Amino acid sequence: MEKMIIEGGDSLRGEVRISGAKNAALPIMAAALLTPEECVIRNVPQLQDVRFMTKILQALGAEAELAGDAVRIRAVRIGDTCDYDLVRKMRGSVCVLGPLSARLGRARVALPGGCVIGARPIDLHLKGMEALGAQVAVRGGYVHTRADRLAGREIFLSGRAGPTVLGTANVMMAATLAEGVTVIQGAACEPEVADLAKFLAAMGAKIEGAGSPTIVVTGVPGLHGAEHELIPDRIEAATFAVAAAATGGEVALRGARPDHMSAVLDKLREIGVETRREGERFLVRPAGPLRPAHITTHPYPGFPTDVQAQMTALLTQADGISIVTERIFESRFMHISELARMGAKVYVEGPHAIIHGPNKLSGAEVMASDLRASAALVIAGLMAEGRTEVRRIYHLDRGYERIDEKLTALGARVKRAEDQGP
Repeated sequence: MEKMIIEGGDSLRGEVRISGAKNAALPIMAAALLTPEECVIRNVPQLQDVRFMTKILQALGAEAELAGDAVRIRAVRIGDTCDYDLVRKMRGSVCVLGPLSARLGRARVALPGGCVIGARPIDLHLKGMEALGAQVAVRGGYVHTRADRLAGREIFLSGRAGPTVLGTANVMMAATLAEGVTVIQGAACEPEVADLAKFLAAMGAKIEGAGSPTIVVTGVPGLHGAEHELIPDRIEAATFAVAAAATGGEVALRGARPDHMSAVLDKLREIGVETRREGERFLVRPAGPLRPAHITTHPYPGFPTDVQAQMTALLTQADGISIVTERIFESRFMHISELARMGAKVYVEGPHAIIHGPNKLSGAEVMASDLRASAALVIAGLMAEGRTEVRRIYHLDRGYERIDEKLTALGARVKRAEDQGP
């Protein structure tokens, strides 16, 4: 197991290229199971989650090969079972449920794992599959589906915390081969859902409304191979934007899509961070002392829960009281106690994190609990005086491509080391 050692106090300066979106890559790779023909996906980030998904496709019988930033998938003959040993490592693996059910008429997929950030049930996935006519049962830790032929109908997919991104993806993929028209109401509007729809359309699917709360899918008899380039990762871009502001630096994000980051950029400007486009680059730098803010996470296009932890770290430097409210996952404040170890004056009250700033952070040994908490602790380490050691950074490698190399290129003093601790 590795840890990341950070010597804080340096401003980030320079340019960083934003990688392809992890949250688009996983369902799009799964969508290749819908056809026996070859699919090529480009701008794929080199991440642990992508490697896991490649192994899952291979275990199902598909030919799947990662080469640089491209993955080639050819699923001529595939099985219906996705075993627990692979699925437990990554929640995104559940997105094979829809493609397998649609193409084979059956699926046996282990209930997924992933980050420990609170309850993340897949009840809406199952509701969607049942609505399409599949018989669904959960036995022995596996989801079983069976249907001679899926049939389109109107489905409402929003739940207690709002729309489900992977649930929308699963139902949309299954509906492409269903008989008739499927109308998904309460659909997730995330750019990654629209990117999946674009790939499916390139395969021959008929989809309207992706990126809006209502998606209409008209089923077709079959899909063919296609090539596709992933959108840039808006969460990675937001993380580097926050890191630039936190260190008082100036960073150009190459390839970022500001139109996918409106809520984050709006809050950054509100607290005193300058953001502007320069051709294919997007420049981020603080314009003066940071101001406090109130932030509430919401489904897209609201402020993303995946940037909440990073923004909480940044707000420790704002002059005043900030309140961050988490409305998506009930256990996504596990980074708070670690920030407090570094000197942050922050405490949790129900779904709220209350931050009294500005705080002078000092380096410490901290433990990463999940992917985005890891990023927040790295940002805190960059701001802190002295040496910070972030343990369990395998979380980082699930969602950030070569983050230590990218930070080093921007002037940060970071390195990996073996963690000999428990």
